[in-house]
Amino acid sequence: MVFSQEEVESHLGRLEGWELEEGRWIVRKFVFSNYMKGIAFVDEVAAISEAFNHHPFITIDYTTVTLRLTSWDEGGITSVDIKEAEQYNEAFEKMRSE
Repeated sequence: MVFSQEEVESHLGRLEGWELEEGRWIVRKFVFSNYMKGIAFVDEVAAISEAFNHHPFITIDYTTVTLRLTSWDEGGITSVDIKEAEQYNEAFEKMRSE
């Protein structure tokens, strides 16, 4: 089920760093101290994505990794996008604390 914009904004209020973009994506930029840490994060993102069988758009700009999520088959943001975003945040926090 696709969330309304109000529902998406409510979920984003509990998801650090994520924003609604163009009314159809949730987006977050993750910044790392060096390129290889960003690449290691992308490896974690790939594993999480495979487990969900739901894959984000990933952009790597040196030390910044940008993730964009939407559910194409549903036509908007769903609970899967929110759950994945939570796991990406957890992976990022784990990497930052190492």
